[in-house]
Amino acid sequence: MRKSIALSLMLLCSMGLIAGCGTKETPATAVEKYPNKTITLIVPYAAGGSNDMMVRAMEKVAQKHLGQPVIIKNMPGGGGLLGWNELVESEADGYTLGTVAPSALLHAMYGISGYHYPSALDPLVQVMELPVVAVVRSDQPWNNMTDLIDFAKQYPEKIKFGHSGLGAATHVVGEMVVLNSGANLVQVPFKGESESLAALLGGHTQLMFCAPSTINEHVKAGKVKVLGVTSTKRMTDPMFSHVPTLQEQGIDVVFTFWYGLAAHKGMPPEIKAKLLAGLEKTVNDPEYMENMKKMGMDVEYLNHEDFFKKWLQETRRLQKVVKESGVAEKIAEQKK
Repeated sequence: MRKSIALSLMLLCSMGLIAGCGTKETPATAVEKYPNKTITLIVPYAAGGSNDMMVRAMEKVAQKHLGQPVIIKNMPGGGGLLGWNELVESEADGYTLGTVAPSALLHAMYGISGYHYPSALDPLVQVMELPVVAVVRSDQPWNNMTDLIDFAKQYPEKIKFGHSGLGAATHVVGEMVVLNSGANLVQVPFKGESESLAALLGGHTQLMFCAPSTINEHVKAGKVKVLGVTSTKRMTDPMFSHVPTLQEQGIDVVFTFWYGLAAHKGMPPEIKAKLLAGLEKTVNDPEYMENMKKMGMDVEYLNHEDFFKKWLQETRRLQKVVKESGVAEKIAEQKK
């Protein structure tokens, strides 16, 4: 009888019918082994922009803190929609992360994303925060935003401003400037900051709103000049410290980029805790911070709790900005 029972148990185990007999990992085993494969980090913009530069620097130090290599997956298109949709549709297992910025919240307010990113994504940590800069080619006659606005009022629709996607943060900033100044500026969307910059340098647009890191090298080379920054105070970076804020120039527009990492909501708590611990060490790694500084970007780390609070606050603030700027209506018009 004992032999018969033993043989039956062996048969059931071989068929995977008894819990624990099969080869499939239990949740506890998956947590214990995490991470045991490559982690994918989605950048929802083209290579070369500030999002991309941030994670390329991170890629160099991440493995020693996360335990596995991190591969960067650029998914430009739709002002970030393609990449963020991919992130929402990924498994909530800690192996797919993505960069997030104010545009992730903004797109959900336009009804064009297919997903409500503020609730579908889990903001993990903030990495940095930057003002937006208003940039023109060096050979243009304007030396400040006042000059440019006066020209735009005198010659309506002669000034085209490029941005990284319809409804993106850089688009919203431009529309806020239009609303506040009364100038007639024509918006031109691109798939990312690098494409927008190429259009500016090529003379296809006359103005660009972007992160300072995007145009650092071109400022040094004398190809572009910065007319204003959207922070409440001037930047401390010697390259930009002479540039007045928009508020100083009579344009009451304040806006900052914040960049962070997020995942599909629903990650097992134990895996999430491991991931957050690794991300904290990665973002605060001295080598990473030094590499960021060389690119003109300072780390402004917020842990998960603080970044989540900011995520909620920014959602409320940007809802007001969208309503006042009329961006949602402009998007609806272009969809007709």
